[in-house]
Amino acid sequence: MNTQLTIIVCLIFALTLGQSKGTIKGTLSDKENKNAALPFANAVLKGTSVGVTTDENGAYTLSTLPGTYILQFSFIGYESVEQEVTVAAGVTQIINKSLGSGGYKLQDVIVQKAATNREKETALFLDQKKAVEIKQSIGAQEMSRKGVSNVEQGLTKITGISKVGSRGIFVRGLEDRYNNLLVNELPVPSNNPFRKIIPLDLFSTDIVSVIDVYKTFNPNISGDFAGATFNIATTINSKSSTKISIGIGYTTNNNLNDFLIAKDANTTKGFLGLSEYDRARPTILGSTPSNYQLTPAEASRSFKSGWDVSSVQSPLNTSIGVLHSQKYKFENDRSISYLLSLNTENSYTSRSGVDNTFSNNGFYNNLNGAEYHYKTSTSALFSLNYKTKRFFITSNTFYLRSTDNMIQDQKGAFATNFDNYNVLVRTNQFDQSDYVNTQLLSDYFLNDDKSQSLRFGASFAVTAYKQPDRKFFKSGLDSNNIATISYGGNNFIRQYLDIKGNNYESGFLEYNLKFGTDKKNKVSVGYNGNQSNTETSYRFVKTNGNATFTSDVNSIDAILKADLASGVFNYQENSNASFKTKLAEMSNATYVNLDFKFLDKWQVSGGIRAEKFNRELNYRFNGSFSDPFSVKKIDKTYILPSVNVKYSVNDKSNLRFAASKNYTKPVTMEILPISYVNGDGTSVQGNAFLVNSDNLNFDFKYELFPTSKELFAVGVFAKHIDNPIERTFRGEAGGSGTITTFLNSKSADLFGFELEGVLDLNRISTHLNNFTLGFNTSLMHTKVAINPTSIDPSTGESIPSAETHFDRELQGASKWLVNSDLKYTFDFNKTWSNTASLVYSVNGKRIFTVGSNGLDHIYELPFHQLDFVWNSKINENYNVKFGINNILNPYRIQQIGNDSNKALVNFGPETNTDIVQQFKRGIGFSLNFSYTF
Repeated sequence: MNTQLTIIVCLIFALTLGQSKGTIKGTLSDKENKNAALPFANAVLKGTSVGVTTDENGAYTLSTLPGTYILQFSFIGYESVEQEVTVAAGVTQIINKSLGSGGYKLQDVIVQKAATNREKETALFLDQKKAVEIKQSIGAQEMSRKGVSNVEQGLTKITGISKVGSRGIFVRGLEDRYNNLLVNELPVPSNNPFRKIIPLDLFSTDIVSVIDVYKTFNPNISGDFAGATFNIATTINSKSSTKISIGIGYTTNNNLNDFLIAKDANTTKGFLGLSEYDRARPTILGSTPSNYQLTPAEASRSFKSGWDVSSVQSPLNTSIGVLHSQKYKFENDRSISYLLSLNTENSYTSRSGVDNTFSNNGFYNNLNGAEYHYKTSTSALFSLNYKTKRFFITSNTFYLRSTDNMIQDQKGAFATNFDNYNVLVRTNQFDQSDYVNTQLLSDYFLNDDKSQSLRFGASFAVTAYKQPDRKFFKSGLDSNNIATISYGGNNFIRQYLDIKGNNYESGFLEYNLKFGTDKKNKVSVGYNGNQSNTETSYRFVKTNGNATFTSDVNSIDAILKADLASGVFNYQENSNASFKTKLAEMSNATYVNLDFKFLDKWQVSGGIRAEKFNRELNYRFNGSFSDPFSVKKIDKTYILPSVNVKYSVNDKSNLRFAASKNYTKPVTMEILPISYVNGDGTSVQGNAFLVNSDNLNFDFKYELFPTSKELFAVGVFAKHIDNPIERTFRGEAGGSGTITTFLNSKSADLFGFELEGVLDLNRISTHLNNFTLGFNTSLMHTKVAINPTSIDPSTGESIPSAETHFDRELQGASKWLVNSDLKYTFDFNKTWSNTASLVYSVNGKRIFTVGSNGLDHIYELPFHQLDFVWNSKINENYNVKFGINNILNPYRIQQIGNDSNKALVNFGPETNTDIVQQFKRGIGFSLNFSYTF
């Protein structure tokens, strides 16, 4: 606690470092347009990093240290104007100017200004204000000053959005499965079968220009979402530059601490994330299982990855990034540009704490767990662009790769043996995902006034997710770290999970026609679609034998090698007929949308989407490896209408209404009929009989933009979901393990309230000049209707519902959510500018797993996160960023509720029978340095 108080005091001190400033403000007007306001013009103090862009009313405000400066005003295609100005502390000067073209021509001004300003917060506020749909965005500028290093962190700064551990992004309380992802408006697959969309922390903010979040449906995007659709716009360079960045990180109780890592990962290959090749499935087992028993010689040659673990001191986390862009300009406003970005990151994380599981008879495994993760991630982007007055084409290729070497120890007592409190289950796991995506996008204006245009996009992706040689054993463990281990049974299991996304194609073609006075209205007609083919292989190798041995738990390979050679035990494949599945999905859609403005203040965008969805799942539950596949098909056409209405109350405020219909597909692992087995006896089983959810959505919102930097918005929303997909658990017949599975409930209703504000605190007091407060909150009520029967995922037969409570909230939904940030900007001198931010978020209690068989739900308790970021731009070349993450360092807790219909049986030394998981992440410190030239 003293550490946390010291950190907070230091942060408050840091926020008071700014010196007293003076202010320059005024309005820029357009000589070429009867001195109308000139938005998006530049006002900068020449030779410094201080500068702003005028708002839609042509207004600007600059704050800087006392001194004499050259104030420069500029706008693309206009002549620049300069004026000397002397700034005094606490004094505000008014300087108004008019800009004109002089000898320049004004062609293509609009296109150029839009391309150069969309990353800025003020431009995004204006974009949000003018848009007819309910949309929120976060740009590169805001992500930088909030210390955001990847897309996932960036999204958590938006109203109603939270990140939940390794389970991704929740929107309005809805889990990852209810979201969808576009990259440059093209659908993309997930590289992880346990997630609906790509883990967004793999996208470095260096390759991102803007993230748009659509919480309401529009006909031109996929109908598969109920939470939000995220569109990541990758960076398109506007100038030639090179940026090199390096970073280091330290997290308490994670780095420079005792750390367990697989011995074969504690190598150069392991450091680079190349352990896959040593863990590959033995080729002698072939492509189809036959329960082959390996000879000692074959096993010795085949298994290159052992069971030994190294105890080391974890080093600091590191990151390196390089971004290079080049732009070539030619006559007639033609240009060619390219961008290359490479980023890599290595991190060491560990956690320890309670790690219990429950079975359907109320007994639970009374365990304490420790996990050690060494992770690598690599991202690369190459973009090539060509642009003329009426034509733009870009090609993007990006590659994402992530690896995770994990050692997990679970120690304590198991429900199958009440008297032994010294049992250990060790899991040695390696995850690897690879993702390659190539895109081609083009915009073409069919005439000079740009009233007609064609938009085209196509994408091809290949994904691979592997867990090669995932292995675990169970043993007794004494106080000297000596393990007593037996061969046979379910001990020394080796698993090989391989999920290949062989291809994923997506594309769109859209025609736009602007018409009416000043071309304010637009009709769009288009097609978009996607298709994918995924194959799964899940193989097991077991040991045969009944001997027992003792050894140091971290060094058992020598004994295993000797026992294998002498025939004490052997390895044999133990896969079943469900080892292989094939999943094919296709979506084809046409749409039409009309955007119409009338009576000056009204704008309506309405349309309809006809989307045909096909899914074919081929699988086997049991039987022979050569048995024909069972086939589960879905062939459905969705008619999805939507309407967005905007009423401009005045120049600063809008009223909005939206209504739509869409649907939700399950996550890949939720429908694959395989049983994913863990070392502690628990498992995750997909349900091939899940159906898509159908969603009705309604939103009403009022928003006010007092200035170009401020926002106040309040909204209400409602959703009705038929067949919502939820996570539940059930016990095996013998009570030996808990099975997590998925089901369709009958329906769910959600009602919510959202409040958002960005306030310049200079309104309250001049002493708070340069302070800005951002705040957003969501309140939500949900209610689920339960089916009296459910589908048994193992047989497909209808069985009575096993749910404990028939009156409950929607799984994964929080009743409330809060995000807030306090920003302070200050300068050390004319070129050295700084931004310091405190960022806070918290979510309410929510159901993690629906209770069944008399047991109450498992809940996730509120988690408070407070971060500090100091971004210091020393000059045009050097930038330093310092951050403190998770300052409060609270426990993350999962807890079973107190409304079970049966008693929980406690045994062992622990008494907190209601805790499922409890651990701390640690306080993270990071320092990043970048050099741009």
